[in-house]
Amino acid sequence: MKIFSCEQIKKIDEYTIKNEPIASVDLMERAAGQILIWYMDKFERSKRIFIFAGPGNNGGDGLALARLLEENRYKPQVHYVHFSETTSTDWEVNRKRLEKETSVPFEILNKIDDFPVIYPDDVIIDAIFGSGLSRPADGLAAEVIAQINKCNSAVISIDIPSGLFGEDNSSNDPEKIINADFTLSFQFPKLSFMFSENGNHTGKWIILPIGLNTSAINNTNTPFVFLEKNLIAPLLKSRNKFDHKGNFGHGLLIGGSYGKIGAVVLGAKAALRTGIGLISCHIPSCGNIIMQTAVPEAMIIHDNAEKYITDIGSTELFSSVGIGPGMGTVKESHGTLHNLLKNCKKPVVIDADALNIISANKDWISDLPAGSVLTPHPKEFERLAGKTGDGFSRMKKQMEFSKDFNCFVILKGAFTSITSPDGKVWFNSTGNPGMATAGSGDVLTGMILSFLAQGYTPEHAAVVGVYLHGLAGDIAAEKSSFESIIASDIIYETGAAFNRIRTP
Repeated sequence: MKIFSCEQIKKIDEYTIKNEPIASVDLMERAAGQILIWYMDKFERSKRIFIFAGPGNNGGDGLALARLLEENRYKPQVHYVHFSETTSTDWEVNRKRLEKETSVPFEILNKIDDFPVIYPDDVIIDAIFGSGLSRPADGLAAEVIAQINKCNSAVISIDIPSGLFGEDNSSNDPEKIINADFTLSFQFPKLSFMFSENGNHTGKWIILPIGLNTSAINNTNTPFVFLEKNLIAPLLKSRNKFDHKGNFGHGLLIGGSYGKIGAVVLGAKAALRTGIGLISCHIPSCGNIIMQTAVPEAMIIHDNAEKYITDIGSTELFSSVGIGPGMGTVKESHGTLHNLLKNCKKPVVIDADALNIISANKDWISDLPAGSVLTPHPKEFERLAGKTGDGFSRMKKQMEFSKDFNCFVILKGAFTSITSPDGKVWFNSTGNPGMATAGSGDVLTGMILSFLAQGYTPEHAAVVGVYLHGLAGDIAAEKSSFESIIASDIIYETGAAFNRIRTP
């Protein structure tokens, strides 16, 4: 699924209206109908519904919805937030239809004292502002937004929470944005939905198809993509009858330190579960027995040092290299990491403490092998690339980092983002809060190491690895709960995740 800017969505709307052809007010009716279908599946008819409508087309959606709700024996009432003397043409059409065809109460809210009494069992539908807003809400609209946020009722936002911008909210005021429980976004998610600071505003967001023109969608370019199964399934390699382990690569996983050998255990198991042919683990000598006991399928190369990594040696015999899980940041490990960065000619994935060592030696960043895959969490990325104040700014810095250093950056989070040197950004659709657990990142590193060893390009290894990792976590959550997931559960459900991706 593509993620477009609000301006691009507006043009796709216009193209649909012109070329379907369909009148804009009928497209609004189609959108209201989709909201109705969703609403009827979620809420009882006994609930009172308070629709707060602005003067634009978002308010027009709310008016059309009010009419459809009453036709289906629900109990809506409209409160028009009167902060402008100008209303849109389609708003006027739906206002007249509401008055002529229904008995839905229509109250004009001229001042905040006119705000109705709302109880926790009621439902609020937010149709004040749409995605065209470009400055923070103010005046009466801001007061109404603040009052809605004080209510304990369920809040549903149409298309986008009122007050939220579609892309960059770095100059916005969070106190002037609706805090929705559900956001019903038309056809596509908005870019701002991908950033953590906006999660309280969007709540759970749902995409409602409204039949926008497929040709316009396909021919409109955007660097932003929301990863879904139909994009991932064709990327998975198939296996032939006479394949053998030599066909699926030999990965080298470097990491571990005294007390943190488990990180390499998890990474190695994940690589094996993801289809790698062979895996060797370079670890401190203290971890030899642990590794050979926990992962008998792995081969072990133990370092000359007992408690940390000091000398990796040549990587020429391997198909891919992963470094960082559990490695620690002792000075003795810095030099061998730098040598690897300068000399490794194999696809490489860099995680955890290896990233922290690079952050402590920033002049090494330019030595990253071309096409490297970096897998930082937000704090690790901040140490690597510098602080930012919000998700949109961090994404821009992530894009710049990938371009400047010819690498792929996987920034882990609720909608893990992947940036490429050519400017593309993928946001992941799989995964859940239960995966915020020790070792989850080590599992992801092992998976990407495996895909690189099997001959996937760094781009495909990153997007497939991230999607599969999240899906395995989702399957684990289905079988237990968010709280009970541990990293080993993600590894265990990898096979089920492969099968689910391949199932039509």
